Amino acid sequence: MPDINLNYGILYICPTPIGNLEDITLRVIKTLKEVNIIAAEDTRHTKKLLNHLEINTPLISYHEHNKDKKNEEIIEILKKGESIALVSDAGMPAISDPGEELVKLAIEKQIKIIPLPGANAALTALIASGLTNSPFTFIGFLPKTAKKRQQMLKNLKAYNHALIFYEAPHRLLETLNDILTIIGDKQVIIARELTKKFEEFIRDKLSNIIDNFAEITCKGEFTIIVNNELEEIEVSENKLSNLEIIKKVNFLISQGENKKDAIREVASKYNIARRTVYQAVIKNTTAD
Repeated sequence: MPDINLNYGILYICPTPIGNLEDITLRVIKTLKEVNIIAAEDTRHTKKLLNHLEINTPLISYHEHNKDKKNEEIIEILKKGESIALVSDAGMPAISDPGEELVKLAIEKQIKIIPLPGANAALTALIASGLTNSPFTFIGFLPKTAKKRQQMLKNLKAYNHALIFYEAPHRLLETLNDILTIIGDKQVIIARELTKKFEEFIRDKLSNIIDNFAEITCKGEFTIIVNNELEEIEVSENKLSNLEIIKKVNFLISQGENKKDAIREVASKYNIARRTVYQAVIKNTTAD
């Protein structure tokens, strides 16, 4: 591993409020005052927060569309011994955020990184979800194209725990329909406007949420938590015949799964060795 170059400045990763401006730590405020520069996703948005906190530290823009150019520029500033605070519009930088690439580059260039704890939408929603929250998988934003999004959901279907997504309002209904089609009619919690005056939690079966979608105010970023705990079905290998195994695999294939994924899912759901499922399917194919 590369050593830290003590002559370089420090890259601070600073979480900002996800809604309520009071949700910022004293340490983050102190850091934002003391660094030489703040790299912000949207300088206009961050300027409002800085004005509220009476902080006058210079801002530079760092976002998805200029990150390739700005990465090198920020690294050069750090190499000169100046320190930079990285912030996103809201919450934890470098999570579903272009800051991830800057952090990787800083590590490669032997620059010290100090992460600060703070607000995060996924965890804030999870602790109020009422679901068993250990373990869970955070996915963030799903791919924008339907084909890639659906493929990712197929890969996540067999995960036996809570799944956490972020979604923009204009893609929310499309994403919910894909989750319903691929993962199933699960218990879902949708959180919006977290920590704000009109904070809202919607807890219901996914099909009910979609049926009543017109009642949802589609503003702001949404956090979606899917209760993907698989049903506990006590079935051992000698209680599920080869014919039943084949029927279950073929059903998943008819729903769009490829054979490999269908075999893995049946093995996982019914607590059967994958090899047993595979052999049942292969023998059936050979018999045909």
